[in-house]
Amino acid sequence: MRIAVIAPSCPLNREAAEAVAAIAAARGDCELLIHSQCFSSDGHFAGPDEERLAALRQVMADDSVDAIWFARGGYGSNRIAEAAAAHLPAGARDKLFMGYSDGGFLLAALHRAGCRVAHGPMPMDIMRDGGEAAIARALDWLVGGEATALEPDLAGPTMAFNLTVLSSLLGTALEPDFTGRELLIEELDEEHYRIDRFMFHLTSQPAVRRASSLRLGRCRVPENDRPFGSDEEGIVRDWCRRSGIPYRGRADIGHDAANKVVPFS
Repeated sequence: MRIAVIAPSCPLNREAAEAVAAIAAARGDCELLIHSQCFSSDGHFAGPDEERLAALRQVMADDSVDAIWFARGGYGSNRIAEAAAAHLPAGARDKLFMGYSDGGFLLAALHRAGCRVAHGPMPMDIMRDGGEAAIARALDWLVGGEATALEPDLAGPTMAFNLTVLSSLLGTALEPDFTGRELLIEELDEEHYRIDRFMFHLTSQPAVRRASSLRLGRCRVPENDRPFGSDEEGIVRDWCRRSGIPYRGRADIGHDAANKVVPFS
């Protein structure tokens, strides 16, 4: 299997690229093609929008590529997502696309366009504690569809997003169709009051209220100068109750090496 790595947001660390390439080579069941664009730099981004988009479109059109793996998150994929999903090259819908965090903008756009996408670990996760396990899990699913790599309680059509990214998607041309789907959310470095604000925005949307249920992944919450009075699960439960969206408990996803794969369906 040939897996292309591109960086739609921020640059990939070369140390991380070398470590992940070594893991893939040792497996013997896949070939990792790390695009040179991953190491480009233009301010915050892994090259200007045009370069990041061109790299993605190039590997989407490459018939020898079976899967496209987003190198890392950060910020920037929203700036190219709508263009990336427009007028897809032949064969793009036959490939697998995987990432999470900021990559959620692309997952949403490509899923709307009929592509096969999944929320799951990315190459830069090798730099986290336990990162080798995250990379092995990602490759197990990309290469062989290994069920042990999946979030263990998936039931019916599902989508997974970072909460900030999901809130930003609402009302845009990239907004997913939530009807009948379970939404899994996770968050990183947002105070409880911000999570509460995002949940107000999310659950107030008529489109989101058509979801079958909602589950909460892990959240890393910084300390605020004033305690909020409720933790993240209490916040999510409260907004689900207010909006009528069933809350179905915790999910095994998050910005960490334990992050499990969630294919969109």
